[in-house]
Amino acid sequence: MGKKKETISLIDTFSEFNELKNIDKATMISVLEESFRSVIAKSVGTDENFDIIINPDKGDLEIWRNRVIVEDNELQNPNMEISLTEAHKIDEDFEVGEEVTDELQLEDFGRRTILNLRQTLASKILELEKDNLYNKYKEKVGEIVSGEVYQVWKKELLLLDDEHNELILPKTEQIPSDFFRKGEHVRAIVARVENKNNNPKIILSRTSPIFLERLFEMEIPEINDGLITIKGIARIPGERAKVAVEAYDDRIDPVGACVGMKGFRIHGIVRELRNENIDVINYTNNTNLFIQRALSPAKINSISVKEEERRAEVFLYPDEVSLAIGKGGANIKLASMLTGYNIEVFREIDDFDEEDIYLDEFRDEIDGWVIDQLKRIGCSTAKNVLAMPRERLIKEADLEENTVDEVLKILRYEFEDEDTTDEEPEI
Repeated sequence: MGKKKETISLIDTFSEFNELKNIDKATMISVLEESFRSVIAKSVGTDENFDIIINPDKGDLEIWRNRVIVEDNELQNPNMEISLTEAHKIDEDFEVGEEVTDELQLEDFGRRTILNLRQTLASKILELEKDNLYNKYKEKVGEIVSGEVYQVWKKELLLLDDEHNELILPKTEQIPSDFFRKGEHVRAIVARVENKNNNPKIILSRTSPIFLERLFEMEIPEINDGLITIKGIARIPGERAKVAVEAYDDRIDPVGACVGMKGFRIHGIVRELRNENIDVINYTNNTNLFIQRALSPAKINSISVKEEERRAEVFLYPDEVSLAIGKGGANIKLASMLTGYNIEVFREIDDFDEEDIYLDEFRDEIDGWVIDQLKRIGCSTAKNVLAMPRERLIKEADLEENTVDEVLKILRYEFEDEDTTDEEPEI
């Protein structure tokens, strides 16, 4: 009864092995044969005289043993040799020195061997499943996949794909306004695949620029067909993005093709990205023009590009500065990311106030990086800074409150000192 149970248990394991997806037959047969030979060798000392025939389609297994016929009194190794008397029971025509092949059943190896075989197969199944999962998703890095939300945790989402493989979407890779419930389907790209201690972990991302690029490829046929190329992407996930595109055919308007009639084509992408504002611009090799387009919708008066420093000084009229910088400094930040140049904005002042002072004159009192942050938002002089509300300085220049207060104190003192010296002495 015990043998029957073990045999059935082994057949179940074999069936489970046989149902593995994406495992080619050659690999399956090789691993199965290796497992059987391993337990046979442990059981009888060697497997070199055994032939193992496996039919993975039907789940059939045949084990044949080859032994040499020896005289009855010369029998030393029953596994490798068979006595002439025993051979005659199989066929009376056998003679000494000939080879006899007989079929063995699993039960012939004993209960312990069958248990070892089951454990070996189960281990091989697990290893193959993990290797298969790792290799499958390693090839999908950078591609969009879909999964159903299975668990919602504080720091990550656990998704299941169509084959019930586990996918992880960390909170850091989610768009800030993302909110998912159990059972919902989520699209993301495969960011990376980790394999620590042969335990594959598939990490997804919705914040990567590549996710936006793949969405463009899915929604815009001209990009998918190669008629339009994406030359660069800069994103602040969930807020704003800039995409530079180029068409190799002059008859195609790349921006118009991407946006579509009344924005129809890009609307699907915007919805997927939680209403992320997407600017599509024409790419050009002309650096000055590319920076100008990247800072859209601001209108620029002039640009001075420092190629060696990868820096660009942009001059605008005061009413265009806020457009160039954008809400929270997003526009200038994205333009810098897209073009690869550190962009500084300067107000174009027709009549410079002679009493005003350029910020660079305060570098002995104010840290240089603070001055650079202020210049990036168009504040190149002391009076520019003093004219801007404190809250805007904190938010747009991305400075701490105490830092802004200290700067304002230094600049105000400079002009208060001038006012005192200009006063006429009392008589």
